[in-house]
Amino acid sequence: MSRQLNILLLLLLCLHFASYSQPTGVTETQEVYKRIDTTALSVDIFTPGGASTSPRQAIVFFHGGGWAFGHPKEFHGACRRYAGKGFVTFSFEYRLSVNEDGSVPNPAITPVECVKDARSAMRWVRENAKRLNINPDMIAVGGQSVGGQLTLMTALGDTINEASDNLAISPRPTVMLLYSSTVNTMEAWCDDMLGEKRHMIWAISPRHNIRPGMPPAIEFHGLDDTTVNFWTVAAFRRETEAQGNEFEVVTYKGRKHYLGLDNEKYSTLFDEEIMERTDQFLAKHGFVVR
Repeated sequence: MSRQLNILLLLLLCLHFASYSQPTGVTETQEVYKRIDTTALSVDIFTPGGASTSPRQAIVFFHGGGWAFGHPKEFHGACRRYAGKGFVTFSFEYRLSVNEDGSVPNPAITPVECVKDARSAMRWVRENAKRLNINPDMIAVGGQSVGGQLTLMTALGDTINEASDNLAISPRPTVMLLYSSTVNTMEAWCDDMLGEKRHMIWAISPRHNIRPGMPPAIEFHGLDDTTVNFWTVAAFRRETEAQGNEFEVVTYKGRKHYLGLDNEKYSTLFDEEIMERTDQFLAKHGFVVR
């Protein structure tokens, strides 16, 4: 009996040490991707477990919050999901127009700065693609609400760039994933947030910068959304498709701005059905979703 017990203990010990030699699943890290004066902006990185002999696909996410609120953690659920499917995923912080006392707007930070940060973020990913083992030609970008506006402006905001950015590196994504996305900034909240830069409201509006050759995009939108009215999305779709762009729209009756209102896993942004529909769109455009 003692000999059998010793053998069992030895097997358990071997299994214990073997577990440390196997891939441990998704790794979460954080890095600073940009510095502006005394401000350091970070990115949360989710890396799949195990070795990969070829560069991986990537997904970049930008949270919503009206350019003043929100947090990268809102996309951590989606980041973990896609990292589990073999993608390197990123949830980026960007400057928010909120003062220390919680009031808005902060006159020194406007939606223009948010767009600059989003384009800097994409350039950082591409610049570090080799180090992060990423295929620079297979980078999806997604966002919710104004995070969708930032996503669109990585492709359409050619005139909005940080002075310190390397403009030789393209911020353009391969495809765009949009959830309750802001597609037109010509509204009172954005005007107020812009302050002295309100003359730039046209420059940061996706609707007013549509052009041929935009990366393929998919938009998920609730028909009862009163934060971003669906008619603005329908108008964007008509105009962008008229210029030969692919802009797929998936609508949901009875849903408002937060498409997964009771879903804690994805911070109310969407649900698993929407994620699976996102998988199909990615696969359609050459991404391998396992």
